[in-house]
Amino acid sequence: MTETVRVELGVRAYDVIVGPALLEEAGRHIGPLLARPRVAVITDETVAALHLQAFQAALRREGIESEALALPAGEGSKSWPHLSRAVEWLLERRVERADVVVALGGGVIGDLAGFAAAILRRGVRYVQVPSTLLAQVDSSVGGKTGINSPHGKNLVGAFHQPSLVLADIGLLDTLPRRDLLAGYGEVAKYGLLGDAGFFDALERDGARLADGDAAVRSWAVARSVSAKARIVERDETESGDRALLNLGHTFAHALEAATGYCDRLLHGEAVAIGCVLAFEASARLGLCSQEDPVRVAAHFRQMGCRAGLVDIPGDLPDPNRLMELMAQDKKVIAGRMRYVLARGIGRAFVATDVDPDIVRSVLSDGLAAKTR
Repeated sequence: MTETVRVELGVRAYDVIVGPALLEEAGRHIGPLLARPRVAVITDETVAALHLQAFQAALRREGIESEALALPAGEGSKSWPHLSRAVEWLLERRVERADVVVALGGGVIGDLAGFAAAILRRGVRYVQVPSTLLAQVDSSVGGKTGINSPHGKNLVGAFHQPSLVLADIGLLDTLPRRDLLAGYGEVAKYGLLGDAGFFDALERDGARLADGDAAVRSWAVARSVSAKARIVERDETESGDRALLNLGHTFAHALEAATGYCDRLLHGEAVAIGCVLAFEASARLGLCSQEDPVRVAAHFRQMGCRAGLVDIPGDLPDPNRLMELMAQDKKVIAGRMRYVLARGIGRAFVATDVDPDIVRSVLSDGLAAKTR
């Protein structure tokens, strides 16, 4: 059973289709978008080995030709060299403005391929076929595309909405458990920022999602996508409400930079830790109860997710350096940090003028726990 979530953005509106076996039906869904029966696919080597053959076969059944570029897997591909490689490859294949680029993979491929499509010939359409839980509930929806810089994560990019998103729940069956749980950080985020009832349900049913229950996975992905869609519709380019989607991300992006954007800390793991830190800061500021960060951390730990700085292997920089990295965040305006904090579970808001000593104390305590 599939569910379609419409992202209403006027002439840029599109559908996010969630359900099983969508890869097998990809040609039927993508075909109506095409001016000519061909697409260019950008993927990574890991996803290509698992799913590219089946995806291209599904396209051929509908008379659609395809060529594919497989980039190295991992966050390191969100970089200038691999962006340049992707763009030049698309130009060599004579991809035109009326053609469609397909991003087949996780968040890294979705962000990079979407950015390549955004700048190719001043804008080419693209379709997201997200292969990870994190990409299905977050990065494939909303049109944020980009690459990382030595100065920070996602600092180079563009808003470029996809023409279609196919979130095949069956692809999640091939994920290593660590990658699945990393994506869960983004699922829980939607409950924490604006839907306490969703978080309550995740506390009850999250284990079934992790253990492979297809119905729970479909429900969680569709509800997450719907939550994001409604926010994106109100604020497409993050001038207001959309910043709420960054709950936990200011901390997370600093931690990713500090650990070198590698497998030592996955993005979704950083988001889960960042959500706990944001709730801890909120509690110390008197915005929410002391029990809220404890409850958030306890749920992530019960799920088997990372939930604190103590869970990051190896050394981390001191609190002052982490705060310097946080200051590179895209949410900084006129040199002033903006944090997403919470007045309780499901009640997030964007705050400025947050006492830096409170944030520093949260980081200091978290780092101290690593030495105990």
